[in-house]
Amino acid sequence: MAALRTVRAAGGVLWRPAAGGPEICLIHRPKYDDWSLPKGKLDPGEHPLTAAVREVGEETAVPAVPQVRLPAIRYETRDAAKLVEYWSMRPRPDVEAGPFTPNAEVDDLRWLPVPEARKLLSYPHDGRVVDAFAALPPITAVLAVVRHGHAGRREAWPGADSARPLDEAGALESRELAELCAHLGPQRLISASPRRCQQTLAPLAAAVDLPVEVDASFDEPRSGDRPEQRHEVAAERIRALAAAGEPVVVCSQGKIIPDALCRVAGQGTPRDFHSPKGTGWLLAFAGDRLIGWDRLLPSDSRVVQASSRS
Repeated sequence: MAALRTVRAAGGVLWRPAAGGPEICLIHRPKYDDWSLPKGKLDPGEHPLTAAVREVGEETAVPAVPQVRLPAIRYETRDAAKLVEYWSMRPRPDVEAGPFTPNAEVDDLRWLPVPEARKLLSYPHDGRVVDAFAALPPITAVLAVVRHGHAGRREAWPGADSARPLDEAGALESRELAELCAHLGPQRLISASPRRCQQTLAPLAAAVDLPVEVDASFDEPRSGDRPEQRHEVAAERIRALAAAGEPVVVCSQGKIIPDALCRVAGQGTPRDFHSPKGTGWLLAFAGDRLIGWDRLLPSDSRVVQASSRS
């Protein structure tokens, strides 16, 4: 028997604070007469995180900020296996929500306390996603920490290493990272000193109309530095940015990110936070405490593009 094709989709647990605790948004689909979490299929070449933000916005009229990855669900329909990836999301404070207009796909929308929403949901798998959301502490800040894109070979660059620029692959990676990081609605962009780090944030800076701030706290250790001190300086800086509560995107280097994030998480080893060039992390905090981390892999959109052509 032939294996079922896999259809990828993405969505979110969209929530807002209320006097009695968080309320989450459920939608009603007349075609299925069901109550579910907002979600939808990925477009060809679309990253799951981008699809999640787009689908939540289209189905609820609420522009949303992703926070932390929730459990993915898998189920089978008559002719396909479906994989749906979810993120916790908040309404964007800097973008006004539009009025919800009933349509053929979504004809009703309700904001409900978690226990009431849990009862109304039509599918047990959606309930498991909501349970995972309900188990989270309140998220107060979301940061992205990314590693600069590819910049050729160090030994092939004739000038100072700090001046080594992105190559063609790195420029593509910087644009892909910009698309993902823009979903956070960042208020600050902070880069390590090297040119390739600043260039990695340049497309995002243009998209969100912000300057790139240079902060040597995120530079790799230099001759005479104690690496563990440099790692702790970067970790403390990340904690301070999280405690301030603003969405921030940081670009740093390969000899800083894994060790610094390991220190911020307070668990695991630097290997758990291995960060190839042109990738990063979506970090969710409660105060200065890291409570969730999710890899930002721009190449996932290229994987989707390839699979959509097969």
